[in-house]
Amino acid sequence: MSSVRWEVEGQDWPNREYSRFVRTAMLDWHVQIVGPEGAPVLLLVHGTGAATHSWRDLLPLLAKHYCVIAPDMPGHGFTRGRISGGQSLPGMAKALGELLTKLGYAAPSVIVGHSAGAAIGARLMLDQRWDSALIGITPALMPFPGLAARLFPALARVLFVNPFTAMIFAQMASGRGEVARFLKSSTGSRIDERGVDLYHRLFRTSDHCAGAIGMMANWDLDTLSASLPGLAGRTLLIHGGRDAMIPADSVERAAALIAGAEQKVIPDLGHLAHEEAPDLMADMILAFAAASPAVAA
Repeated sequence: MSSVRWEVEGQDWPNREYSRFVRTAMLDWHVQIVGPEGAPVLLLVHGTGAATHSWRDLLPLLAKHYCVIAPDMPGHGFTRGRISGGQSLPGMAKALGELLTKLGYAAPSVIVGHSAGAAIGARLMLDQRWDSALIGITPALMPFPGLAARLFPALARVLFVNPFTAMIFAQMASGRGEVARFLKSSTGSRIDERGVDLYHRLFRTSDHCAGAIGMMANWDLDTLSASLPGLAGRTLLIHGGRDAMIPADSVERAAALIAGAEQKVIPDLGHLAHEEAPDLMADMILAFAAASPAVAA
């Protein structure tokens, strides 16, 4: 199967009642928006290979206090189209800024990003010179250590230019059991059956796999990490003690680069911490955001 279909795979999509489709430039976005009228804006940015489903339990908790905006990033989920210049980190951030403008929102008071979504949120804040509160959940903000820093992006680029790669990945993920094993071993997280099923729907489509590979192929965390001292808002970085994707020292090094950044470690959670413990994540996000100048203003 080449793409995720809203009328089929999306018919029981989490928080579907808050979904809408919005056109900007060359992109048709799937975005979910919910929350009290006039409330501060909170932007949710998912990571590579995920989509709005990853916020399924966290979004309603945050929407009690904020106007929450959660898009499927380009190449992921139900968002269709291309970004001018490719899926680079600045390109993804710029596209997200254009979506917010089209929706009629100024700078969000809070940006919550998971994994690579934290990098997109940070890049967006730096480029737009926003002082939003930034909360990174198992954030991917630093280059991969050692040899992987050079090999991983190069390998992703090789895979990306091969037109058969995404189809091969989709075929490998065609079995639900394979997806469940992959999620457990690669993330260190134990998510519910509903979550596994939703990832399975995405991973078995070549378009979604191509979007994830394309995002990795264009990633430049060296430039981002050098820019992190320029972040103006308060920052909280949350790391899971069982995270099999992001090393603890990577989060520590990122926190050291950001003035006043706070760091929290949750020992028994993995890379998908927000899916494993949405109530805990909501409490941490709400408490940190409430004390942020951007929210108070």
